[in-house]
Amino acid sequence: MTMQQPANAAQIQAAVGQAVREHATFFLVEGIVLIVLGILAIALPLFATLAVTIIFGWIFLASGIMGLIMTFGARGAPGFWWSLISALLATAAGLVLLVSPVSGAVSLTLLLIAFFVLEGILSIMYALEHRQQLSGRWEWMLISGIVDLALAVMIFIDLPGSAAWALGLLVGINMIFGGTALVMMALHARKSA
Repeated sequence: MTMQQPANAAQIQAAVGQAVREHATFFLVEGIVLIVLGILAIALPLFATLAVTIIFGWIFLASGIMGLIMTFGARGAPGFWWSLISALLATAAGLVLLVSPVSGAVSLTLLLIAFFVLEGILSIMYALEHRQQLSGRWEWMLISGIVDLALAVMIFIDLPGSAAWALGLLVGINMIFGGTALVMMALHARKSA
C-alpha cells in the first residue's frame, strides 16, 4: 500500500483557480442575484427581518423534529434525557418563531445585540493585547470593536423598534458584500481565462 503525498499549496491553488474559471458564469449570476436580494433586503428591512425569522423557525423546527426522531430511535443510548430536552427546546423555538415571527424577531435581535457586544469586547481586547505585534494595524481592530459596541447600543436603545430593521438591514449588507465578492471573482476569472 502506497501513501499518497499531500498536494502542495500551488497545486491546490491552481485547481481552485481552474474550477472558478470553469464556473465563472455561475458565480457571476449568483453574485448578481445576491446583490439584488441584498438591495431588496435593505429597501424592505421589515420584510427581510420577518423572512430571516421564519427561515430560522423552520430550521429550528426541522432540527428539533429530527432530534426527537433520533432520540427516540436510540432510547437506550447515554444522554437520552439531555437529547430529548435539546430536541424539545429546538422544536419549541421553531414553533415560537413560526407562530409569532414579530416577537421572534425581537428575540433574534437580542441575540444579535449580545453577539455585537461580545465581538466588540473581544476585538478591543485583542487589539490592545497585540498592539505590539499588529503595529500600524491594531487601530483598525480597535475601531472595529468600538463600532460593534456602538451598533449594539444603537440597536438596544431602539428596541423593540430596531427588531423591525436590524436583521433585515444586516442580512442585506451581508448579501451585497458577498455578491460583490462573487461578481469580482467571476470577472477576474474570466479575464485570466
